[in-house]
Amino acid sequence: QRAGNSPNPGELPEHTVRVFSETFGGDEPGIGAFAPGRVNLIGEHTDYNGGFVLPMALPLFTAVVGTPRDDGRISIVTVAEGADEPHRIEFAAPREEAHLKPGSPKWANYVKGVIQHYRAGPIPGFNAVITTTSLEVAMYTFLQQLCPDDGDLTQKALACQKAEHTFPGVPCGIMDQFISVLGKDGHALLIDCRSLEVTPLPLADPGLAVLITNSNVRHELTGSEYPDRRRQCEEAAKVLGKETLRDASLEDLDEKKENLSEVCYRRAQHVITEIERTASAAQALKSGNYRGFGKLMVDSHNSLRDDYDVSCPELDDLVAIALEVPGVYGSRMTGGGFGGCTVTLLETSAVERTKQLIQEKFRGSPTFYITKPSAGAGVLQLRTEN
Repeated sequence: QRAGNSPNPGELPEHTVRVFSETFGGDEPGIGAFAPGRVNLIGEHTDYNGGFVLPMALPLFTAVVGTPRDDGRISIVTVAEGADEPHRIEFAAPREEAHLKPGSPKWANYVKGVIQHYRAGPIPGFNAVITTTSLEVAMYTFLQQLCPDDGDLTQKALACQKAEHTFPGVPCGIMDQFISVLGKDGHALLIDCRSLEVTPLPLADPGLAVLITNSNVRHELTGSEYPDRRRQCEEAAKVLGKETLRDASLEDLDEKKENLSEVCYRRAQHVITEIERTASAAQALKSGNYRGFGKLMVDSHNSLRDDYDVSCPELDDLVAIALEVPGVYGSRMTGGGFGGCTVTLLETSAVERTKQLIQEKFRGSPTFYITKPSAGAGVLQLRTEN
């Protein structure tokens, strides 16, 4: 996989540009934008507790290409695999007296939310094609070319978060939007989810690699797992007399142990120790102490497994197998849990052996992605044949 600073404009949007031309009468798009994906190295389920997260942007990009139109209508096509039907929608651009509302198809709610909460206006009509369903930041960056805002990056990320809360109805933390907007080539970002302060940390050592392993397993959930955990954290903070668990220490927790259910105690123990681990991991990365960073990753995984109950046997196996390989510093589940991916920090020279051992010992069909930190969202330089 290519891991450059930005998408190759002749490569990434080619299919998207072709679909645009086929859909909109042979025209070529005049503007485009991209935004990266992300992986969280450490700091899981801490964002909604006012804590720290430590993600990096990935050179896996969402692209939006398009062109303005003068009739006040917006027409958007998605080429994302798995997007619900229909794959093309059309609606009037929002005005003060006519706000957009969520509805179906589901993928369009992410688009509509960003358009409705965009921080400048009025937005003109436009035609556009988008490449994936994970696209708030890419869509916002596209709108900045149509109708420039004040360029405030923090407010841009917050507007994208608000869009996700209000239209798709996902009560996400700020991490995804912040790393996609503010990602820095060759750096992870320590994000303080309370103050919104962002600290870039170098992660460009050529002898170091980040391996993402997708278990390709997703356990069926009832839908209450995340709201339950959020509620349990809020309940623990209330018993401890704190606004959030960010303000609590393990001493505070132990003092009030008798007033907490066993489950709430464990949830709070994970969050309090994970916030500490993430701050320590940032210091380790700053000083090039990869072994120390790796140990904190493993401690994080064990805490997510034992105290937060969001791991699963497949993720535990992937972590255990990776840790058998010399040159692996640390490994942990990443993301919400119950399946999905692990992230492993290791020497570049150990990557192939780690992949080989996982393929030999893991009961499943994992896929791998070796990566370096990418830059954040930007403008796509489209090549036209003019």
